[in-house]
Amino acid sequence: METTVTSWARRIWQDLQPTPGRLSGTLRIVLASVLTLLFLMALRMPFASIGLYFIFLIGRDSPSVSLRSAIYSLIALAVSIGTSFAVVILTDNDPMARVLSVAIVTFIAGVFILASTVSVLASTWGFIFCTLIALWETQTPADTIVKTSLYLLGTIGLAVGCSVAVEYIFGTRHPAEELQEQRRIRYEALETMFSLYARGATAEEISPAAIRVARLAAAGQTKMQDLYNTIVDRNLDTGNLPIGTRVRLTMLAQLMDVAAAFGSQTPTTTDPEIQRRSAHIAELCRDLNPNIIPPIERESELTMKENPTLLDRVDSALHAIVSMPVDTATHREIKDKELVALPSKKVPLLIPGAIKSPDTIVFALKLSLCATICYIIYNAVDWPGISTSVTTVLITGLSSSGAIKQKLIFRLLGSAIGGLIFGLGATVFLFPYMDSITSLVVLIGAVAFIAAWWAAGRQFNYVGLQIAFAFYIVAFEGFSAPTELAPARDRLIGILLALVVMAFVFDLLWPVRTVTAMRKALASMLRRESSFLRLFETETEHSEFVFQADILRDQIGKSVAGIRSMGEVVEYEFGVDRKEHERTSHMIIGTALTSTALFWNQFAFLYGEQDIDFLTQPALAEMRRKLADRIDAMAASVVEKTPLPATSTPIVDDSLLNDSRYGEYVRNSVARYEELQVAVSNLSLQV
Repeated sequence: METTVTSWARRIWQDLQPTPGRLSGTLRIVLASVLTLLFLMALRMPFASIGLYFIFLIGRDSPSVSLRSAIYSLIALAVSIGTSFAVVILTDNDPMARVLSVAIVTFIAGVFILASTVSVLASTWGFIFCTLIALWETQTPADTIVKTSLYLLGTIGLAVGCSVAVEYIFGTRHPAEELQEQRRIRYEALETMFSLYARGATAEEISPAAIRVARLAAAGQTKMQDLYNTIVDRNLDTGNLPIGTRVRLTMLAQLMDVAAAFGSQTPTTTDPEIQRRSAHIAELCRDLNPNIIPPIERESELTMKENPTLLDRVDSALHAIVSMPVDTATHREIKDKELVALPSKKVPLLIPGAIKSPDTIVFALKLSLCATICYIIYNAVDWPGISTSVTTVLITGLSSSGAIKQKLIFRLLGSAIGGLIFGLGATVFLFPYMDSITSLVVLIGAVAFIAAWWAAGRQFNYVGLQIAFAFYIVAFEGFSAPTELAPARDRLIGILLALVVMAFVFDLLWPVRTVTAMRKALASMLRRESSFLRLFETETEHSEFVFQADILRDQIGKSVAGIRSMGEVVEYEFGVDRKEHERTSHMIIGTALTSTALFWNQFAFLYGEQDIDFLTQPALAEMRRKLADRIDAMAASVVEKTPLPATSTPIVDDSLLNDSRYGEYVRNSVARYEELQVAVSNLSLQV
């Protein structure tokens, strides 16, 4: 038990370490919070707690992204208010209609959480609706409730306005350059560490380099993906960023993770083989450094083992990056810059086929059932203070049991820190002695800094959001200092109620293990890749082919990032087979990266209109058809855990391997397919 507590304390401490851009982002949130507080107190706007919390939800990748996020949030809020009014007016405020509306709205929100590319808007809509419809359960006059609901729009509008203004003054101006710098820092750290291993440096020499890699790994890919999303949303010049930047960032983050694990478990080495491999890894990282253009083409070492070592996993992650198509300044003059970053305007709002997916419907039903049960319970016992149970369901409801357990644990921890320690502590020890707005600003600024800094981490960022939410809920009951301890108690009980209900529904009634969700996501990726390979059979116009290919490319890029995120929560699964699940999750991530490299080697050659002959050449078309069929078989094998069917027919005629025009494309296709086949074969034998 002591070892477990020590391990968690060490991980939390590591997650709180400074990372590039963390301080500036935290200070911007603090400034926006203080400005919002001053305006809300001066204008005496209700729902101050929700307004201040929304500052943490606004994207701050760039001024334009903040503005877009703010507009979307206000639209979702306005729709929530309109929906609540419609329910009350059309049903004459019938109690049963309110209960049914909670069930229906949370079901629809659950569908769009999984089926749309802006899932946060769906959860915001459901969260605000449940907050507003609960007001009609009280004996408050209708005109007062209407005014209060409209005030909520003003409060959140004011909060997001302050947040956007701060971002326009202090936000990132050159995201492409900053993203290049983020990539350079990581490759340089990897090169330094593995160079030290290569020359047999002492543990004292290696330790600082390993710590640096560990800190960068702890930062994860969030900051880099945010910068990428800024480029996408604003359709900015991508500069010298390589093609397939989104998936390269996920690959780099995975490489940092396994390299950090290797560094933490290998203080030093005198093994000649490890030194040789470390030297080769250092050379590759130096070649991949974004400041070196074009990159030197080298072969990486790939070892497919059933029980790979950490160094094997480093080689595998690095091989996925090296296997991506090479992009140089010469290529950039030919290839469309959209190969680097796909503008968001080309990404559909709804994910094709997701609304009708059985997994989406089941998830929405589970979410709706939990929210409805909590809503009925707190109204049946006439205890409005535990209404946080409904919001807990909407905020923590995710699609796998591991992810749900993680969010629930983090929400409980964040609520204990923010609500009980900070909120209750301020109520008892600080508010009775505070008699000016200055002292309140200092308190809010301090708590906002702690919450924002915590929320900027990778593993425990959700705790930071819940610290802010719980503190604001407890500390801002009105425009005067709270004098009762009951609100903190009630809200914590509401969270515990949601924990119990969701544990029953998600973990006992309809359980979905995280590894199972990862297998389904990988299978979906593989099917989309096979759809891409068959695309030109149905789309004869190149413009339509590009349009459909871009949709598939966006979905595959997001899927591989999602699979990697799911892999981080497998440790929150319970049971004796957890270690086996963790090992399987690593294999799924490796397989996903391998399949992504296969996809991009196809995509880079087939995307440009100048390479139209790659699409129409009969032998290449037949090769892609065979690849598509076999990838579909792989998808079935991944889900059903069955061996791959034996095949003896080659996927392409040997004469094309050395063809002056098509040889490189064919050789890459065969190599990436064979690697994927081995990865899927190994995975089909796991739990």
